Formats: sequence, C-alpha cells, structure tokens
Amino acid sequence: MLKLLVERKKLVKLNCAHGIALVLVLVMAWPGPALAQPPDPQMVAQALLDNLVAGEFAAATVHFDDTMSGALPPAALEQTWVALQQQAGAFQRQLGTSAQLVSGHTVVLITLQFEHMVLDAQIAVSGEGLVSGLYFVPGAVPGYADLDAFMERAVTVGRDEWALPGLLTLPAGEGPFPAVVLVHGSGPQNRDEAIGPNKPFRDLAWGLASKGVAVLRYDKRTLVHGAAMVEAGEFTVDDETVNDALAAVELLRGVEEIDPDRIFALGHSLGGLLAPRIASRDPGLAGVLILAGSTRPFTEVYQAQIEYLLALDTSLSEEERVRLLDETARLVEATRAVVPSTDPATLLFGAPPSYWLDLNAYDPVGVAQTIARPMLILQGERDYQVTLADFQGWQDGLAGREEVTFKLYLQLNHLFISGQGPITPAEYELPGHVAAEVIEDIARWILAY
Repeated sequence: MLKLLVERKKLVKLNCAHGIALVLVLVMAWPGPALAQPPDPQMVAQALLDNLVAGEFAAATVHFDDTMSGALPPAALEQTWVALQQQAGAFQRQLGTSAQLVSGHTVVLITLQFEHMVLDAQIAVSGEGLVSGLYFVPGAVPGYADLDAFMERAVTVGRDEWALPGLLTLPAGEGPFPAVVLVHGSGPQNRDEAIGPNKPFRDLAWGLASKGVAVLRYDKRTLVHGAAMVEAGEFTVDDETVNDALAAVELLRGVEEIDPDRIFALGHSLGGLLAPRIASRDPGLAGVLILAGSTRPFTEVYQAQIEYLLALDTSLSEEERVRLLDETARLVEATRAVVPSTDPATLLFGAPPSYWLDLNAYDPVGVAQTIARPMLILQGERDYQVTLADFQGWQDGLAGREEVTFKLYLQLNHLFISGQGPITPAEYELPGHVAAEVIEDIARWILAY
C-alpha cells in the first residue's frame, strides 16, 4: 500500500533500485468540499499519464491541486519525465491499471513498461477530482521478467518431519532445462528471501526462468520449523541449511523437465559461505554460484557489521558506543571459545554450541579449493555486511582457476540492488529489484554449461 507522505511545495529525491533517482511528489492537501460531479479518478490519472507520454506537460497539470501546481509546474514535470526515461529507458507501453482508497483519496496505480524496467505510477486523486500526489516506484514485476515465459509449480523439499514448502519456476517449453537451487542467507528466511519490500529470490527466479533457467526456491527450515529445532537441542549449519539444499537438488533430479546433469546451487550470504560445502557433499552438482558469500569467520563478519552500524549512529555517546562494542566482542569471543564439553543448553546468538563448533571449523575457501567444478562468485561493492575483504578472500584462494569467474558490481548492495551513496540498513526498506545485469550474468554463465 502506498504510504501517503505529507510534503508542502517541495520535491523529494528518492534513491531507488537500479541507480534510479525516482522523483517522489506526494503533496497531500486536506480534502475540501466535493464538486457536484467530480471527474472519475481513473480518468483523471489516465489523462495525466497520456499527456506525459505525449509530451503535453501543461495539459498534464490541468487537474493538479494548488499544492501540486506549486511543487510541480509544467517545466518541472517535463524535467521529471525526461530524467525518468534517461534512467529507466524509453517508455514502451502501459501494462495495467488498478485503484484503491487511501486516507480519503483514490490512489490509481498504472503499471508502465519502460525499456529497462517496469515502474508503477501511483497517482493520488482527491474527492474533488484533483491530482494531489504523484509517485513513481519500481513495479512489482521487474522489467526483465516475462510472466508469459514461465510457470510456477508448488513442491515440497524433503520428505521427513523437516519437509519444506517451495516453488519450482519452470521456463515455458518442453526442456530439459538447466536448473538452480537458491540457498538462503542467515535467519528465518522465506522462499523469496524477503527483506522489507524487496524479494531478491523471487527476482532471481522470475528473471532466470525468463531466460530459460529453471529455479527452485523454498522456505528455510528455521522459518518453518524454528521452534522444533530449538526443542530438538543440538543442531549445526547442516541442519539449518546444507541438508535442505541437498534435498532440493535431489528433488530437481526427479523432475522430467530438468536436465539432471545441469543442476547448480546458488548461495546468498550465509548460503554463499556454505555453497562449497554443499558442492562437496554432492559431486553431481554442475557448479556453484556464490553471491556475497563471506570468507572470514562468521563472528568476525558480525563484529565488523556492528562496528559499522555503531559508527553511523550519531545519537550514541562515546561511552555508549564503547560499551556496545565491548559487549559484542565478549559475545563473539564466547562463540570462539566453545569446546565439545560446553553445556549444550548454552545459546550464543540463539544457536547451541554444536552450531559454533561446526561453523568455527569450516573453511569455505579451503573447501572450494577441493572442488574442480565451475564457480561464479559475485559481490556488490556497496555491501557493508559481506565486504570486499571477503571477495578478496575468494580471489586470493582461487587465483588461477580457469573454471572460476569473479564479478564485482560497483553500485550494488548486499541484496544486489542498486543504490547511491553510503549504505545503511534503511536502504533495504526502499523498494527495488535485483539488478538486470546480475540476472544477465548468471543466466549467461549457467547456459554456457
């Protein structure tokens, strides 16, 4: 649902996905007395859009209320429309229209196909039939996804008490298709790996399937069976992640439309860290893809993240900052000090000693060095969670391997969504999509095998 923000006579620049500085103009005026026969809100919104496309910017502002007229006169509206197309590509067509009531206004959503992406024009129309807000945002369907090019089929990963619901996204046609299993980052993630309004795993599934690559994604065990895992007591990253990824690969081998010799595992974040272990456990995997996978110890990465975030928080006193850093250091040290005799009831970061014993002993680069199969390792330069130090770790450990490909994306964050400027967690609350170049690079790499 559109958040209606009250702004008076100003433009707000909103940095969104794919490097686009989309212009937000939401200047909501208090509703006045209704006209006897107010124009239909959808007709008002459609007229605004039609005039934008035709380059008739004065006509496009005819139904603006006073606040909008002051904030976005014809010349400014023209600049906005031109800048939008410079970044999203040329306008191509209108895909659909819908409307809903929000805070006494009708918000008309018109989905637009541009050359490089799909955008939603959200146009707020008051009870008087006047345009009181205009908001362009990345559409729910990324521009690289062709919804006619694939279908989705419900599946179940695993057969025991840890079975997980999932979706298999299949390209149109008979196949057999190459396929990839998506492996989550840390935490209780759903099949889309949803964070705020963003769904990077859905973007990957729809984008890759549009290019002929089948994708299997599923809800993570800690999301579906979190309480049961805690009740069971000891567990490791195998129980959390690895075993289910292997079960997903095995499921794909039994699907008629899938080529069993061209199944890949794609791990993101924690999944990227564990991708070499997954490959080592299944010699039949065609290859692995590592997106923002760390090479440093997990606790070291966590500690660096806390230090970064505390440095951003200017509301903290130096005393508070030091105290929080000390608390983090003590907790990290406790995970490193775990030994087999540690009380199994001890929970560190919500995980038992067995989890840390396993993870502390795991060397992702060392395991990757034993895998003589293709690897694609991708990293966003604006990622503050898994950083260039980790990317360098992969490059140093796998240097000279012809079957290993590295790619660094300058403007992408941990979700492989584009942004500008210093990265903060707030960026994850902005709607966006996995960058088109990432989809293209992954598809091209997989289809080459």
